[in-house]
Amino acid sequence: MPFEYLALLAAVCWAVGSLLSATASSHLGAFAFTRWRLACAACMLWIWAFFSGGFSTLALPQLPLLAISALIGILIGDTSLFASMNRLGPRRAGVLFATHAMFSVLLAYLFLGESIWGWTLVGCSLLSSGVMTAIVLGRRAEEQHHWESNQSQLRSGIALGLTSALCQAASTLMLKPLMETDIDAVSASAVRMTVALFAHLLLFWLGFKVARVYLPMTKKIFAMVLVNAALSMVIGMTLILQALKTGDAGLIGMLSSVSPVVVVPLLWLVYKRRPAVGAWVGASLTVAGTVLILWH
Repeated sequence: MPFEYLALLAAVCWAVGSLLSATASSHLGAFAFTRWRLACAACMLWIWAFFSGGFSTLALPQLPLLAISALIGILIGDTSLFASMNRLGPRRAGVLFATHAMFSVLLAYLFLGESIWGWTLVGCSLLSSGVMTAIVLGRRAEEQHHWESNQSQLRSGIALGLTSALCQAASTLMLKPLMETDIDAVSASAVRMTVALFAHLLLFWLGFKVARVYLPMTKKIFAMVLVNAALSMVIGMTLILQALKTGDAGLIGMLSSVSPVVVVPLLWLVYKRRPAVGAWVGASLTVAGTVLILWH
């Protein structure tokens, strides 16, 4: 399958998985939720790698790069994103995190020599503008989060949001040369999830307050965590790593950033919440940009 479609499928997986994350995250706490879903994802990925035989493609020299990528993208990136949400609210933090698409293009140009020109550049511009529009104007006035009235931590929230976007882009792009080898994408994902899991466990064992569990795990919450882990971390991240084997890292980062737009019709379908006009405008721009990228 072409890398463009792998990146788009990853975005769909992340969008569907995000619908299950809000309830579980608020029940367990952001760090505990991440810890549990990392544990589920690591178990599923290692079982998959064992039966597919992919773990045999792993070599010792590859492990440090996978570990560093996990620490930057999953530990630092996710932690910064959650901290940004706590200061700015999910909408404004989402706008900042969506800049990871532009960071991906910039870093791919600077460090990998990738460049985007012509109609593909126009498509990327439309796609990025559409994602931003869908996030900024995609909610009605009555749906504004109460955190958005908080202005006291605006600067730190913006800094953390941009840090999360930069970490997401950097952690993915640094794997591009590695993924062009014979390494198995599933096994590579398993290593990254395992490293991130142990990092989160270390925070928990050291007694950091933010790592504590808010409320006890229940069967319903565990089911949500399990499905979210399967969609977002097992399938979604593995699709991204597989796409990196053949595709341009910048375009993969751009196409995988459409998750906020994919969420729009899902929220309408699942929660019967009719999207605002801004969401439709953003979705239209994103679709137009995606079509231009795929055709050129």
